[in-house]
Formats: sequence, C-alpha cells, structure tokens
Amino acid sequence: MFTIQNNKIIRLFEIIFSSSILLLASPILFFFGILIFLEDGSPIIFKQKRVGINMKPFLIYKLRTMKNNAPELGTHKVKSDFYLNVGKIIRNLKLDEFPQFLNVIEGKLSLVGPRPCLFNQKELLEARQRRKLVSIQPGVTGITQIFNVDMSNPERQTTIDGIFYINNKKEFNLYFLALFSTFFPPLRRLLRNFLKH
Repeated sequence: MFTIQNNKIIRLFEIIFSSSILLLASPILFFFGILIFLEDGSPIIFKQKRVGINMKPFLIYKLRTMKNNAPELGTHKVKSDFYLNVGKIIRNLKLDEFPQFLNVIEGKLSLVGPRPCLFNQKELLEARQRRKLVSIQPGVTGITQIFNVDMSNPERQTTIDGIFYINNKKEFNLYFLALFSTFFPPLRRLLRNFLKH
C-alpha cells in the first residue's frame, strides 16, 4: 500500500516544495487573478468540498476557470459554455491546480495520490472503496492524471490507481517518478513499466 505520505521526510519535502512553487508562481497567479476578476468578478480562488483520505471532506483550492453559475460537477461533465475565456488558458497551462499547494501545506493533500473527487461522483467513490483507494491520501498529481485517464471511466481509473497505489511495493521510487513525470513527460516511459508489474 502507498504509505509514503506518512514519512516525515516526505512531509517536510512536500511543505518546502509547495511553498517554493507558490512563491515562484505568485506573480503569474496574481496576473491571471486580475484577468478572472475583470471577466467575471470574484471569487478568484474557487473552494469546493472534495473527498479526502478515509472519506473525510475537505475544501480544495483552485484558481477559478468557470463562471459563477457553473454547475457543481466533475470538469469532464461541464459544458464548455461555462468556462471563462481566460479559464481556458489557465486550464491549458494547468495554473488552476497551483492553489492546491496550499492544501498540501495544510496536510489535506499529498503531492502524489489519487485525484480527489466530489461526493456526488457515486460510481467513482464506490469503485475506490472496493479497491481500498479511499485509504490513500489524495494528491495534486497522480498516475491517472499523468496518463490522461479522467473520472468519466471509474473502473479504468480505479484499476490503474489500484495497481499503482495498492499493489506496488516500490512506493518511494514511484512517488518521485510520478511527481517529476508530471513536469518532464519523457520520464513517463519509466512510469509505464511499473504498471506492467
């Protein structure tokens, strides 16, 4: 089982890494925050209740990419009409995820883990419970996000997550390989090898 997040050294690394990323990205986030406000007012940071470890709810932080009247659904189910014009740019650059480093500092997210879902995604939650994935701390990035397997296919997503987080024993290697594969796509070939074992 993927228990690397309980490691005190990893926890310290996550706090330092997350704080550094937020500090470096703050001018860019501030700039896009102004664009969001000019297009659709406040809030700039979007808060939403998500499923945390052991089914505990927490508020996830995201740079807002949708209009204030957008429905509360998984992003794969929301029509493109609800996206802000600047939101499409933000999502393409993955900047909407950056405020989640605050969640990491709080201890609600890990850098690497299954992506946190909504409580109304019943089919996905049931599949995660069957595979004991709800006992893993959710993450900013994860194996299915890296390989573009979204939450619209719960069985496929949880099967891949199960292989990666539950069955694999080389979790320390996997943690860093998954983290840096997010930023450096050539490393993803090595990551695929772990899924074959």
